[in-house]
Amino acid sequence: MRGTLTSTFRIARILVRHELLLLTSLLRWIARRPHGVGARDGDGDGDGRAFGYARGQGALMLGFGFVCVIETVTMSVLLRDLPTVHHVFLVLDVYTVLIIAGLHAASVTRPHVLTSTTLRLRRFIAVDVRIPLTAVASVRRELRTTHEKRDGELNLDIASQTTIALELSEPVEYLTLFGRRRAVRLVRFNADEADQLACAVREFMPERSEPSPSPGVPA
Repeated sequence: MRGTLTSTFRIARILVRHELLLLTSLLRWIARRPHGVGARDGDGDGDGRAFGYARGQGALMLGFGFVCVIETVTMSVLLRDLPTVHHVFLVLDVYTVLIIAGLHAASVTRPHVLTSTTLRLRRFIAVDVRIPLTAVASVRRELRTTHEKRDGELNLDIASQTTIALELSEPVEYLTLFGRRRAVRLVRFNADEADQLACAVREFMPERSEPSPSPGVPA
């Protein structure tokens, strides 16, 4: 029983922290202060170059927000004779709109970051994985709209799309939202400037020696 309660409180604490970070992302968005970019940010790299991925989901998030606003207005009319219930639904609806805006703000303010040694890939608040460029075996431009969950693969899709595939020569670990460690050897992710990011990664990748040709047949 105690273990169950501890696990429940831990999950609740993680979810509360996650939503607080989403709301903080709104402030970063307004202040135009991306997270993890530049030396002035405590978690940033001075030589890092940011690559956004939020462009593909802008219309989707706007649509979600519009639907929530319409719902808020509709419920206000339907519940006008029940002020207590109306106030409860109003708070929930406004909070939902804030969370949707926070998700988009998190994707804008937490871009992918490429340095001379590391590629940092992110999606919202939930995923943050640092990949040493020495572990990159290949990078290619690849548009995908469907993704299956498989061991050793990580799909950071935006609006159900990924545009780059990164194959690794060795497993790289990252932490899930709930603190579980996962090792991956193939990462698919989305980037607004996919071609530029793929080329930039190749520039920093170590040169790998070509395999020796097979010996010819003895004369």
